[in-house]
Amino acid sequence: MRSCCAAGVMKKKRLVPDTRDVAPLASGALKRAEAIATRKPGAAAIRILVDNETGELESAVILGRFCAVPEDFAEQLQGG
Repeated sequence: MRSCCAAGVMKKKRLVPDTRDVAPLASGALKRAEAIATRKPGAAAIRILVDNETGELESAVILGRFCAVPEDFAEQLQGG
């Protein structure tokens, strides 16, 4: 397994990856998402776990939300 953290922004009422800003630590992702939220409508920091062998998504955890992140963001993240 590998773990990374990313920040995204709001576009058309959905949170989508912005520049795929990846951070090796959760604290870095939170700081980056907070900084992005000062320039964009909203941002979130996410920890993603991927299976190294298959490349499949194991899990995605929302670490933090900033500004206009929709309440159903977790469902969107899981593809719902």
